[in-house]
Amino acid sequence: MGREIGKIRNVSIIAHSGAGKTTLGEAILFNAGATERLGRVDDGTSVLDFEPEEIARKMSISASLHHYEWNRHHINLIDTPGFANFLTETRNALRVSGGAVVILSAISGVKIQTEKIWQFADEYEIPRIAFVNKMDRERASFLRAVDDMEKAFGARGIPIQLPIGAEEGFRGVVDLIEMKAYIYNGEGSFDIAEIPPEMMEDAESFRVRMVEAVAEGDDILLEKYLEGGELSREEILQGLRESVITNKFVPVLCGSALKNIGVKQLMDAINLYLPSPLDKGTVTGKDPATGEDKRREPSPDGPFSAFVFKTLSDPYAGKLSIFRVYSGTIKGDNHVLNTSKGAKERVGQLYILEGKKYRPVESLSAGDIGAAAKLKETATGDTLCDDHDPIVFPPLPPVSPVLSYAILPKTKADEDKVHGAIAKLIEEDPTLQFSRDEQTKEFIISGLGQVHLEVAVEKLKRKYGVEVDLKTPKVPYKETIRTTVKVQGKYKKQSGGRGQYGDTWLKLEPLPRGKGFEFVDEIVGGVVPKQFIPAVEKGIREAMEHGVLAGYPVVDVKVTLFDGSHHSVDSSELAFKIAASMGFRKGMAMAKPVLLEPIMAMEIIVPDENLGDVIGDLNSRRGKIQGVEPRANSQCIKALVPMAEVLTYANDLRSLTGGRGIFTMEFSHYEEVPTHLREKIISAAKEGK
Repeated sequence: MGREIGKIRNVSIIAHSGAGKTTLGEAILFNAGATERLGRVDDGTSVLDFEPEEIARKMSISASLHHYEWNRHHINLIDTPGFANFLTETRNALRVSGGAVVILSAISGVKIQTEKIWQFADEYEIPRIAFVNKMDRERASFLRAVDDMEKAFGARGIPIQLPIGAEEGFRGVVDLIEMKAYIYNGEGSFDIAEIPPEMMEDAESFRVRMVEAVAEGDDILLEKYLEGGELSREEILQGLRESVITNKFVPVLCGSALKNIGVKQLMDAINLYLPSPLDKGTVTGKDPATGEDKRREPSPDGPFSAFVFKTLSDPYAGKLSIFRVYSGTIKGDNHVLNTSKGAKERVGQLYILEGKKYRPVESLSAGDIGAAAKLKETATGDTLCDDHDPIVFPPLPPVSPVLSYAILPKTKADEDKVHGAIAKLIEEDPTLQFSRDEQTKEFIISGLGQVHLEVAVEKLKRKYGVEVDLKTPKVPYKETIRTTVKVQGKYKKQSGGRGQYGDTWLKLEPLPRGKGFEFVDEIVGGVVPKQFIPAVEKGIREAMEHGVLAGYPVVDVKVTLFDGSHHSVDSSELAFKIAASMGFRKGMAMAKPVLLEPIMAMEIIVPDENLGDVIGDLNSRRGKIQGVEPRANSQCIKALVPMAEVLTYANDLRSLTGGRGIFTMEFSHYEEVPTHLREKIISAAKEGK
């Protein structure tokens, strides 16, 4: 779009849910004139939280994009979710961001979700500035929020502002670079004044700390400072910028997003300290043909390359692929190569996003974030590039679901449409998974938590007219044996004319857990003709689909066919299949059959004060604690827990930790069900038939 690339900023606003990210984004857009009124989350008038599900819950569910101009800079702004179920959206947004504004709540400080988001920012080496929000609220404390950040993240926080007043008396900020006060008088306007006398001592003390931190980051500045020289304003600004870009420390500002106090100073700080695409420098990918490293310079004149970090399904525009351009320029009606899929795509109309609106543009260049409509093969995480000079960027990391429900369409019409509708939801949100459990025959939808799946169901109804109920899925139990037996399976039927005759001797042995099934043919002398042996194996496999205890599939068994007999006229494949099936079922009943249950490997991150409660709860669920690792202000519990005990764990953990705990879970292995529970499960399975 022909912008000066050094004046572009791609910035995500990040923090835990409720910290005020969207409110801050609204104030920024209003101050820049990008919106005509100051949108409010609580009123449902936000341009950034526009989905009905977001308005109803008063929280961000997906990353939303807008842009604004401020002091001859162009800023692409990404408002990200902070609720644990939707942090993948935040991670994806950070992947394409140049910098981030971290909101610290002056009331609640740092929460576990913020720690997780901070780790994402570390992963992508994102430079950050911090904004202590809600200084106008009761119990607000600027220094406590800075201290929380340092303890939680191990990051060095350097205030470059101080608040004037607090709680109801909060009315402005002191700029420690200019050593001036900004006194706000409503609707974001302010007067520049002298620092209040009672604050001068603190202001001078914090300014010294700030200047020392700046000097430490540059040998020339440090030498000048140690020799007693004063650093100029330009040297301080340049030193701050260098320190932010190299992640030496985090400058801390403050204000109230709701009252639009301190927001304009934050907007100046975004321009001054966060990097442009030029500052971030080259990006590295791979040559799709050779696998060798390949680099792209952030220049609009180089070969085109872009990374798709989000997909939207719009009722009017169709599928929108949202991407960050890393190099080159793309125009409407261009052809590009999707190197992730090995497919060519024709790019139609290009857009830039403004909340829920899309503005058509002729082209997008290095540093820009925009969207293309109706790319057929392209999905979130794909690379688009010039087909004459291909490159592929690393894909987005896989995300494991933590909660699953069975889906029950309400009507036959819903049943017919549900697969197509969910496929479109998954295009927008790849963290959703949809599958059919071959054992239980249920359709299963899996996601990152209760709210995540509730939102998916609401979208199914609103966008695609499909209504479903969610119910707790069945646990896929299995059966196996504990001892070795030898057994005869014989099938003989004579009813006039040709009969049926099959005779097998089988040895059943338990296999180590997870080994599945093994069939061994030890027939000698042709007592069972070779042409019937595949039928024997087939009969055993079919019998294994329903065990003798509760009808669950049988696993981890070795079956050896070692003897038998046949009839020259009456033997057939069917007869041997039935004989083997009868023999297997009889042998299994004799071989001390047991019930197996799936065990899940869990990682649960909880605040320090909830550790005892959560471990006690896991113990009550028959969990085995594998270890506890300390984190900043939190603990990471690793445990193995039976699936049956954690089908609704997302809700239970939320109750135990006040919504501050997060967890991941994946299948680990099968284990024997304790005797005292086995009969209940068997009875319930028989009743359900």
